[in-house]
Amino acid sequence: MKHAIYTVIILILITAWHCQPEKSFDTKWFVFSPERDFENSEIMMKDWLDAPAGKHGFVDMKDGSFTFEDETPVKFWGVNICSQEPYVENREADEWVEYLANFGVNAVRFHKFTSPALKGETSTVLDPEMLERMDYFFAKLKENGIYTGWSHIYGHRPGPADRDRLAAYDEIAGIKVPWSHLNSATSGLVNFARDLQDLNIELTVNMLNHLNPYTGKKYADDPALNFIELQNEDNIFWGAIEASLEQTPTYKNMLSRQFSEWLRKKYGSQEALEKAWGAGNLPGEETLEKMNIYPNPNHHVFSEEYNLALEENRPMKQDFLDKGRFLYEKQIEFYERFIQAIRETGYQGPIVGSCWQAGSGLLHLYNVLADYNTGFIDRHNYFGGGTGHRLDTGKVRNQAMVSAPGSGLLSTGLQMVIDRPFAFSEWMSLLPNQWIAEAAPIIAVYGMGLQGWDASYAFASNKTFYTRTVESENHGVYNVESPLHLPLYPALARMIYRNDITESDLLIIRNISPAGLAEGELGLVEQVSQDYDVKSFAGEVPHETLAIGKVAINFTDDPEETKVPEFKDYWNPVGKVISSSTGELTWNYKEQGYFTIDTDGTQGIVGFAGNINVVLENFEITMANPFGVIIMTSLDRYHSIIDASRILITTIARAENSGMEYNEDGTKLLSAGTPPVKMEGVVADIHIRGKTTPLIHVLDHIGRKTGRTIDPGRNNFRLDGAAYQTCYYLLEFE
Repeated sequence: MKHAIYTVIILILITAWHCQPEKSFDTKWFVFSPERDFENSEIMMKDWLDAPAGKHGFVDMKDGSFTFEDETPVKFWGVNICSQEPYVENREADEWVEYLANFGVNAVRFHKFTSPALKGETSTVLDPEMLERMDYFFAKLKENGIYTGWSHIYGHRPGPADRDRLAAYDEIAGIKVPWSHLNSATSGLVNFARDLQDLNIELTVNMLNHLNPYTGKKYADDPALNFIELQNEDNIFWGAIEASLEQTPTYKNMLSRQFSEWLRKKYGSQEALEKAWGAGNLPGEETLEKMNIYPNPNHHVFSEEYNLALEENRPMKQDFLDKGRFLYEKQIEFYERFIQAIRETGYQGPIVGSCWQAGSGLLHLYNVLADYNTGFIDRHNYFGGGTGHRLDTGKVRNQAMVSAPGSGLLSTGLQMVIDRPFAFSEWMSLLPNQWIAEAAPIIAVYGMGLQGWDASYAFASNKTFYTRTVESENHGVYNVESPLHLPLYPALARMIYRNDITESDLLIIRNISPAGLAEGELGLVEQVSQDYDVKSFAGEVPHETLAIGKVAINFTDDPEETKVPEFKDYWNPVGKVISSSTGELTWNYKEQGYFTIDTDGTQGIVGFAGNINVVLENFEITMANPFGVIIMTSLDRYHSIIDASRILITTIARAENSGMEYNEDGTKLLSAGTPPVKMEGVVADIHIRGKTTPLIHVLDHIGRKTGRTIDPGRNNFRLDGAAYQTCYYLLEFE
């Protein structure tokens, strides 16, 4: 049975299909040239933010969601601000906050920002001048209703003044790993070494006890600080920890002694240990007497054993079960020390352990359990093109998530836990994939909406407003301010804050027993496929079910079977159509794939819906483009589309740099091109149902009226993005 399940898993891990536009459509493009002038914009959202941040008290976790102390519910639709950027000059901070607020961003994640500010000999005190700039930025964000979270530690590097505090300072300073930004850092090792943990804890406590002169509060006392992350993309199961341990023999011996002590307590003798583990599973030179039994923590090693056990239809070997349990306990030990120190400063807000993966099966679930016992669940994922900070020519992973429901970014939600908030703190669909415009709607509609996720932080924001090219000068293919991403925010943020998408009831409970994990009884088959930042998730619960309704892990006292119900009323595998259990969303993947949104406040289509007549509650749409995003949303905070006096239509398809060139079948990027950015004009025929005839305004690239209007006919009209040179239209009703 397990072997059959494993075969099915391999098949469903193929999560994205090759997609190309039909040749029959005559694509026309226009130059994207937004001006940074929000004064007369019809679509900006600054007044939607509940300013100042923190007015409702600290963020709390209640019934699996974020609420404030006064029980006001909240969802965070945010962005990352990275590295040196939290220390920009005050004028730049003012400008940055202004446009984030106007686009409806209500939270930022300050990310990996402590390393650039460690100017002294120690690694636990930030440079006062840089800290003062961050104080101002934080206060300005708070003033405008934007919350800030700390993802402050990624690659903690001890300073010379820390030498005498560490077991082997010179070994740490000599670490070289494939990720150059983590060289000479404590990543991985910190999860079991108390001397390294003390540095992370001291740095964090010092920051929390710092008085921000612009707010008059210590950070520990400021409810505008909406989370603290203990460490970014790190855990004791980290894939690169093995390489670091080989370069730090003192710390490898420390870990081996700790594991040997754990084994002595469990088994009592070498003879009992060898009997439990079986012949050949304990290297001859490793003994309890020598205290040198090494629990290689690299999750890749555990994943290989897990996959082999599935294939051979046998339990995992006892040595792996013991190593996994020991490593989990060391992780929890670190997190508990860290949490205690943070709480002693007075900070009352949420804490997250980490946001990283741990392979498949045993360690993956132990890792989720460690984060569950620490605070809320937070994860990262990317999709599509390559990774890196340059838009390189070469082979293109030209894929679309709409072609496989629940795949790619959305599949990350299979790690949501039943009574914890779920955050997606780093994500992006990456160039040179051409279908990037699908990503933000998928996360907003199916993640934040149907699945009930609680926070999203796209990666990463630039202080330069819209970028001059589709890639960012600072972050390369990781670009929030891309014309394929940020223009969708005025519609998506309204949809999220107004709760247009109904959150599904909990349809599938994936039962996992922590006690069962120690015995190798996982309760379900769980697979994670990872290529650096790009990950896909699958198992006995198909990722397609994420398009039907809410799926979550439940940690149980005793092992319980995970039952996957039949969804005949919602899923037609033959016709390849999935309807959400709420009746508001439909995902058609018979060909290249598209989904529809049909709610009171927001309606539209996303994906390959070219020449298909889509009938929604208040609109009929026929899009000429093979691929595109068309979203109609009420601009009124408290009125649905049927009652709204103003409706925004957002239309996005593809965007390219000038001179950007793919080969004929789109599988290879031949030239990255240069500024300016060009957008593919979306052409669509629209019929309005059940409303009076509107006045239709053509808006410019920042949402201001251009003075041009479109004849509404008898509530039938055509949008032509190339002809009107825009992606925005405003319907005004009397």
